Amino acid sequence: MRISYGKLRVPVHRIAGDDVLAAEISIEVLGDNFLPAYTEGDNSAVVATDTMKNFILRESLAYEGDTLEGLLLHLGRGFLATYPVMEAVRMTGREHRFDRLSGKLFAREPGSDHAVAMVELGEDGIRDHRSGREDMRLLKVTGSSFTRFARDDYTTLPERVDRPLLIRMDVHWRYGDPEADHVDPWEVREEIAATFDDFVSESIQHLVHEMGTRLLARWPQLSEVRFEAENHTRDPAGEDGARKVYTDPFPAQGLITLTLP
Repeated sequence: MRISYGKLRVPVHRIAGDDVLAAEISIEVLGDNFLPAYTEGDNSAVVATDTMKNFILRESLAYEGDTLEGLLLHLGRGFLATYPVMEAVRMTGREHRFDRLSGKLFAREPGSDHAVAMVELGEDGIRDHRSGREDMRLLKVTGSSFTRFARDDYTTLPERVDRPLLIRMDVHWRYGDPEADHVDPWEVREEIAATFDDFVSESIQHLVHEMGTRLLARWPQLSEVRFEAENHTRDPAGEDGARKVYTDPFPAQGLITLTLP
């Protein structure tokens, strides 16, 4: 029997001076110490999930850092120290993205790309961790191609020497030392966009390899970078000189993954 329980998507908006750290925080408690609640209805050791919510909110106020990863480490260590019955915890966070418009004004971007993080902690310290940026959608109107691919009787896709390329992409990374200086997910986004802008790719596979190589070169504290990219490129529907019209493609996307150590 394998069990866990916890609290999902606790909204936290932490404002320190003119900085905003906004996220949904979740906790999953791991281990067998709560098994009697399942098998016998014995709740004597159970920490109520409402208590977990209150702990997250109160201890987020006590956090002195400014990163999502740091907040998760702070909360995870706090849970283990406060509730020894918890054998291990997995903390996850999903950024609520606010873009700064001035020194005191921010704009909320619901449904846009956002930072994510996860850390799993036990008595032996950090067991696993991951950071990332998800749901990036990037469109490049020229400088991408897809040619010389395998062809057979099932192939109908024409070769495209220069095509508009629209991708949806998640990128995740791990650190050699989970407590090393954390990379700003917004800077990762900017590096990925800059690579997309200036690199002439022969495929999405070619593109994500270049992106990963540049990320690892820029931030040597990263031990791994993983991409999941979907091809959302639209289908051509007509053209008149330099003007071209595209429409939604068949509702199934190509998937490309890459993990670089």
